[in-house]
Amino acid sequence: MNDTAQRCSWCGNDPLYVHYHDHVWGRPVADGQELFEKLCLDGQQAGLSWITILRKQESYRTAFDHFDAEKIVRYDDAKIEALLQDPGIIRNRLKVNSIIRNARGYLEFAERGESFSEFIWSFVGGRPIINERGSLADVPAVTPEAEALSRALKKRGFNFVGPTICYAFMQAVGMVNDHLLNCPARSASLKDAQTFQL
Repeated sequence: MNDTAQRCSWCGNDPLYVHYHDHVWGRPVADGQELFEKLCLDGQQAGLSWITILRKQESYRTAFDHFDAEKIVRYDDAKIEALLQDPGIIRNRLKVNSIIRNARGYLEFAERGESFSEFIWSFVGGRPIINERGSLADVPAVTPEAEALSRALKKRGFNFVGPTICYAFMQAVGMVNDHLLNCPARSASLKDAQTFQL
């Protein structure tokens, strides 16, 4: 992509952030494991900027067994204390415990014979919502769909899933496409949205 193109300005010029914007953000994700990981990471963002978490993403994957929920739910106190000493992640006890709690919630879907992906995508009718935003000022922090997803996740035992976090998650995994109209990454993300299948 041409570096002078008018990307959504929130990613700035940081190469990692630009790559994330161009190739990840707004691209629909169907895989339940990937959705679980992203939901957990978005929860870690609470009170911080996303670039802070993005820079630590690989460290999180290593620290949390590549977000293998079956392993995460077996973490004992010693493992939690080790995580709280890991400089590669946000060393906040509530946030570390939230990933363990969310892993339990995630596994309960399979135990009930339900699809986590289908549950998540049901809040947008199973298809990406394509928005037509002219500027960042037009992009909301929260939508009714995000509020509904937040309530439903909390009922399922998840935490660090407030409406603002849920909307950021929905944008990131392509449930909604909020690439601005003049953003050059928009066309590729729309092609992915058109071919998306659960």
